[in-house]
Amino acid sequence: MLKSNIRLFTQGPMPANHANVRECAILCSRSGKTLLCVSGATAVLVVFYCLAEWYAAYSPDTVRKYVGRETCATCHVDQMRSWHGSDHDRAMELATEESVLGNFDNAEFTRLGVTTRFFRREGKYFVNTEGPDGQLHDYEVKYTFGIRPLQQYMVEFPDGRVQVLRDSWDTAKQEWFYVAPPDVREERLEPDDPLHWTGIAQNWNTMCADCHSTNLQKNFDLASNTYQTTFSEIDVSCETCHGPGSLHVELAESRSLFWDRRHGYGLAQLKGGSAERQIETCAPCHSRRSAIHAGYHSGDRFTDAYDPSLLRAGLYHADGQILDEVYVYGSFLQSKMHSKGVRCTDCHNPHSLKLKFEGNRLCTQCHVPGKYDSPTHHHHTDAVATQCVSCHMPSQTYMEIDDRRDHSLRIPRPDLTVELGTPNACNGCHTKPEESPAWAAAQIRQWYGDKRPDDPHYARAIAAAQNGEAEGLELVPELLRRQAAPDIVRATVVDLLAGYGNEESDRLCREMLGDTSPLVRTAAIRALSPQSLQRLTSEVVEALRDPVRLVRLAAVRRLAEYSQQFSDADTRAVFDRAVAEYREAHELTLDRAGAHLNLAALSLALGRRGEAQASLRTAIRLEPYLSGTRDQLAQLMEQSAGDPEQIRQLREKEVELLLRDSKLLPDNPQPRYRRGMLLYLLERSDEARKAFEEACQVAPNSYDSWLALALLCETQQRWKQAAAALKEMERLRPGDPAVADILQRIVRARKTIGE
Repeated sequence: MLKSNIRLFTQGPMPANHANVRECAILCSRSGKTLLCVSGATAVLVVFYCLAEWYAAYSPDTVRKYVGRETCATCHVDQMRSWHGSDHDRAMELATEESVLGNFDNAEFTRLGVTTRFFRREGKYFVNTEGPDGQLHDYEVKYTFGIRPLQQYMVEFPDGRVQVLRDSWDTAKQEWFYVAPPDVREERLEPDDPLHWTGIAQNWNTMCADCHSTNLQKNFDLASNTYQTTFSEIDVSCETCHGPGSLHVELAESRSLFWDRRHGYGLAQLKGGSAERQIETCAPCHSRRSAIHAGYHSGDRFTDAYDPSLLRAGLYHADGQILDEVYVYGSFLQSKMHSKGVRCTDCHNPHSLKLKFEGNRLCTQCHVPGKYDSPTHHHHTDAVATQCVSCHMPSQTYMEIDDRRDHSLRIPRPDLTVELGTPNACNGCHTKPEESPAWAAAQIRQWYGDKRPDDPHYARAIAAAQNGEAEGLELVPELLRRQAAPDIVRATVVDLLAGYGNEESDRLCREMLGDTSPLVRTAAIRALSPQSLQRLTSEVVEALRDPVRLVRLAAVRRLAEYSQQFSDADTRAVFDRAVAEYREAHELTLDRAGAHLNLAALSLALGRRGEAQASLRTAIRLEPYLSGTRDQLAQLMEQSAGDPEQIRQLREKEVELLLRDSKLLPDNPQPRYRRGMLLYLLERSDEARKAFEEACQVAPNSYDSWLALALLCETQQRWKQAAAALKEMERLRPGDPAVADILQRIVRARKTIGE
């Protein structure tokens, strides 16, 4: 059906008795017939008929429903043929003879003392492996997950949980291997560990399902802690990307001459117009993000349904290169390709997912081959080294064998390796002792000159702000003034301003409250210090009316503590609607402790202590291994004159968890700092001091750690150590009144005892 081919055209002179109506003919390609309309009343009727046909439209609130791939296939045969067998088609399947690739002929795989056996029984696939009780059990494999470069297998439990086995099949080497968590590669995971294959980290319902199936409904019941998860199609099918197809089918099968004037052809417009719509259609599954609203469909604004991760430490290197498994979106937003309007389908076939061209031909669609696909540009002769992606899209290996390329499409910067320790593509290949990052940087300067096209690089500002260095407050404003700086980069440095919490950082945040990017506005709201936020409540209140949901949710969380100040009815109503949105957002993840921790914080800010305690207890029930939750609950119980023994037990358990975290996160000062605070409350002062000393050693720019150490040394009359801590505080915050106050108290105390 080619409705776009319908057209009107004139024939002959204008009839004298119909000066405003031309003779016309309507070519209707749908019927294959030509209907000629003569002049006169018939022509007028035809024109009015066409106008009426065009004007008639479905309601803006028309609900679109999922119709399934078979309906799509009746017209879109070529697209369906291309999609068949793709990674989207094979994203998830029932375990059958056709779908299972692994060896289930009584094969065995042993790792760290645990032997898993793969076998068949009565036409079904099974594994015998360690269960949540530490014993070996037989489990039926119900689903397969993916096909290349590995295939994983899933087991369904009676409570509706579907768990992904860590023992996986290497489809290239044709062998079993183990997908270890990145930070626990050589350790055996105990059955009660959340990273064990039966733990929450391997739970399909909450961790994987949303991106591997179509129209997923999690259906988690908090009271019984059970799932009844459903989907309309088991894999990533047509309507995942194009949206529910019922309206499109109705329009296609109607006898109207036109598509709908309100809804177009009833699906998201992914080809023409802005590239952003197509990119944001891929983003929900190709990004590191958290959901904030249900029912996202193609064409919707991404930040109305998701909160994307910024370039945070642990996820990305300071220069924005991929570190953890962040998928593609956050990287691509940094690229010049994105700023120039390049979209996913410029390189990838949207149905087969294959690259449109092999090798450098893919890049030379836009980049002149004579200039870029030439030794004068790449200065190499080796077949691999002359590939554009080798230098501009270096890969990182995830899940042990899955190489994924960095889509920030950056220029290699070995000079930043020398300066900041970030990786570079050159030394990914050049690994001889004499081929150092400094050597690579010198080679690049020799080839291309001293000027770097991406200088000043934002890595310096991010690295300085991450470390809390004073230089960060000089580099961040400079970066924010650069019009070419990507929004995700600007949002990242604004987010890092929270670590400063002074007048300058708050001034920068205030300037960004009106930025054009919702990512930047959100970061500015979150980064304002509590002192500044209290002064700027009236300005931040306007964010409750922001057109983007992500910004509104950030505003309501920060303003909740001051909501009693909202005296006028209009502001109160806007705030209450935002609170409802905030709660609704967290209902999406009620199976995770994080949702209940956030709801507890909101309830506490609103003065609802009972609700806050209930949310914290639920968080402990769901994920008892998390640190931080018991400490918060103990504080609330203490403020409400709760049972002292229960409070002590909560804090003792929290100290154990923080000791574990300190070992797992050797470079993070927070577990040590928090452990020190709890030990002090438990009257274990010497242990507390040692914890604060460790925190200061790990992060010498942590003001809070030095302050805690100074105060504790003051109480223990360790004057020299207290003075040393005060000196570090003064270094970090010159003129800080807290330093003078503590110093005066120490002087008075020493005089009192006669020192």
